[in-house]
Amino acid sequence: MRKATVERKTKETEITATVNLDGTGRYDVSTGIGFLDHMLEQLARHSLIDLEVKATGDLGIDFHHTTEDTGIVIGQAVKQALGEAKGIKRFGSALIPMNETLTRVALDAVDRPYLIWRVIFTQPKLGEMDTELFKEWFQAFSQHAGLTLHVQNLYGENSHHIVESCFKGLARALREAVEIDPRSADAVPSTKGVLGGSL
Repeated sequence: MRKATVERKTKETEITATVNLDGTGRYDVSTGIGFLDHMLEQLARHSLIDLEVKATGDLGIDFHHTTEDTGIVIGQAVKQALGEAKGIKRFGSALIPMNETLTRVALDAVDRPYLIWRVIFTQPKLGEMDTELFKEWFQAFSQHAGLTLHVQNLYGENSHHIVESCFKGLARALREAVEIDPRSADAVPSTKGVLGGSL
């Protein structure tokens, strides 16, 4: 099983995350932020990655630290679970419709972190959560998981649909990228023999 657990404790947050890349999409998520919990549950369900997250943070100030640090810890767990990344398909992409919304996500699990975020929300908040925080989550996740990640909302009106399609797109692309390719199960998917570093 490609599984990892990461703990992070700061003066602002205390977070533990466990991922199993070879799971069935089971989840047990509690961050104290209801909408973020819902998105992380979507991530687990549609990636088939088992995900456990327990987070406490300084929500009395705002949701920024808990959102960002949750992305950091889940990303670190994914990277640890990938190990040397032998046999993975490496690339993944998804085109996700959700009612009036369409979002495209593409990623390369290459250990060269980079985020392109082309998402504009129609509302500043979803419930009590600032929509600008979703970019912070994706940035933290991509950096610490080692992903080159492109997220583009092609069109949409409802901010809930827009962000949910982003998380579902990430889930489907990640599912594809971390799957083991039976034709190359023992090889690192790079002509260099390792992932990361220069192109």
